[in-house]
Amino acid sequence: MTELQVLGVAFLLMGGPGWAFPPHANLKDSSQSSPSSLSLRYFYTSVSEPGQGLPQFITVGYVDDQLFIQYDSNTKTAQPRTPWMEKVGDEDPRYWDRNTKIAQNTEQKFRVHHVNLRRYYNQTGGFHTWQYMCCCELRGDRSKGGYMQYGYDGRGYISFDKETLTWTAADVPAQNTKRKWEADWAYTQYRKTYLEEDCIGWLQKFLDYGKETLLRTERPVVKVTSQAEHDGTETLVCQAHGFYPKAIETTWRRDGEVMDHATFRRDVAPNSDGTYHAWLSIQVDPKDRDRYRCRVEHDSLLEPLDFAWEETGASNLGLIVGCVVGAAFALLVAGIVGIYFYKKSQGGYRAASTKDQNSDSSGSNPAI
Repeated sequence: MTELQVLGVAFLLMGGPGWAFPPHANLKDSSQSSPSSLSLRYFYTSVSEPGQGLPQFITVGYVDDQLFIQYDSNTKTAQPRTPWMEKVGDEDPRYWDRNTKIAQNTEQKFRVHHVNLRRYYNQTGGFHTWQYMCCCELRGDRSKGGYMQYGYDGRGYISFDKETLTWTAADVPAQNTKRKWEADWAYTQYRKTYLEEDCIGWLQKFLDYGKETLLRTERPVVKVTSQAEHDGTETLVCQAHGFYPKAIETTWRRDGEVMDHATFRRDVAPNSDGTYHAWLSIQVDPKDRDRYRCRVEHDSLLEPLDFAWEETGASNLGLIVGCVVGAAFALLVAGIVGIYFYKKSQGGYRAASTKDQNSDSSGSNPAI
């Protein structure tokens, strides 16, 4: 499967029309994410009919936009997609076989889910997508976040709030699933335990496996440019590029006052080398140009730095000094996306230990 196809599936999962994230998810503008925050997520998608050059079932895992594991119905094998994930096989020789079996079982269950979903929506056939996303995170302040959400045909279907232990159905057909899952209280509690305990345990393992990559810091190169507009105003553009990790705070300020209401920004985007870039602009009166500063805050900087437009258009890289090198303690931040596998033993549920819980946990669940 090509990288383009993987990204295409990820787009369906993350950005399909009407895809509704749960209200407790961190939907803060990516350019304004809190420092020292990474995300690790798993996405599963199943289509009712093969086609479009995509497999009928695929699961992918991302660590802060880095694809690190993949399974699909064409290869039928869970595979590492980044060199540091190969370490897990050295520590646990059965890891890949176990995750392959979990993914294969989930693939079969999702096919059954399609049958139930068509019945709920009074559909007789056609092309449909059933999607699952799971995310947990350990934030910079050591708090734990996480959520699970399902989507059908690019729209939100049902989501889980671990704080209230409730399922939120997006429409009337999803109420069928909500009633079934909320009736199984032990299972709902297990979901919370998984997100807050087992998933975080795997987060720490992944950070150890990929620490040279995931816990590094690279400082941003910042440049402020100016462009004259036809109406006599001027647009100041602040560009920050080449930084890692992704979380960065960038603001335009006039005489120290944050000008968010007048700022136009683009989301933080990845570069081909694994770093990121950010872009924000503001329209100003040329006479007031010197009152404006672009402030940049990032883990690689000892303190926030302000950048002004310079007539030479030269980069302000010389002002960027001090890099928080290493600081693994401060960077114990990440979001591990666990798509867990469901365990039931001796009539009850138990939380899987770090020892027996697989990183690529399946999205298995009671019948929908």
